Amino acid sequence: MAWAPLLLTLLTYCSLSQFTLTQPPLVSVSIGNTVKLSCTVDSGYTFGSVTWYQQKDGNSPRYLLMYNKDSDKHQGSGVPSRFAGSKDTSNTIGYLTITSVQAEDEADYYCAAYASGAAQ
Repeated sequence: MAWAPLLLTLLTYCSLSQFTLTQPPLVSVSIGNTVKLSCTVDSGYTFGSVTWYQQKDGNSPRYLLMYNKDSDKHQGSGVPSRFAGSKDTSNTIGYLTITSVQAEDEADYYCAAYASGAAQ
């Protein structure tokens, strides 16, 4: 198999203005490898659920999955199980892990979230 890097552009979407989500701007991964994309919430806030979307070539974003905890998660229709959500133990970083990355995974990835924190 030839080595072919994929560039995954990470973009952030937040529907509430009280907190900001941060993602690294660009991730490169070789086909067949695993990549773990991160989405971090502002200091002082913790995640409820984290939702991930994939957007290719200017098309509408595609819902991938929602992750709150192992007993509260949802996989989008037709989304392969190699796409998985998780969070760190402090609930401040949400992750999208893509195992066995394929060429068709090259896309922009967006996170959206519900978060809570003390009033400023």
